[in-house]
Amino acid sequence: MQVVSGRNAAAQFDRIVAKEVAGKRGLHAWDALLRAHATLLRQLETDLESKTGLALADFDVLAQLAIAGGSLRMTELADRALISRSGMTRRVTRLVQEGLVRRAHADADARGVVVELTNSGLDRLTIAAPVHIRGVSDLFLTKLDDHELAVLETALAKVTLDCTFG
Repeated sequence: MQVVSGRNAAAQFDRIVAKEVAGKRGLHAWDALLRAHATLLRQLETDLESKTGLALADFDVLAQLAIAGGSLRMTELADRALISRSGMTRRVTRLVQEGLVRRAHADADARGVVVELTNSGLDRLTIAAPVHIRGVSDLFLTKLDDHELAVLETALAKVTLDCTFG
């Protein structure tokens, strides 16, 4: 098996990128977004887990349920949360075992599954939320001024809307 030289691989990749994105317009911004996202999530995950014992994805599930008034159909929860649909099923199963959520049948459709926040889940969220929000503030919000936050919010909302509705 022949190994490609680093120079050849880099040059080939550079040609592909140049062909697809003229002048590499915006690719540095894209790279910065990906790196900031990954860095922030790693730090938020580490802080939350070390201070509360709750994984960030578990926090997200509990928070999404609370924001929705305490319950969501499994499909809606999967759409709102930051983890994959297949990962959601395993996560909810574990959260049920821990007593933080429960599964129920949807009223209108016995085939549908609703995930409901339990009192224990709300208690756990109440402990974890201040830790998480402080982390978001310290690691992200305080680094940007109001104008930068508004521009970022508008730009990301536009991308999300364009991706969602084509």
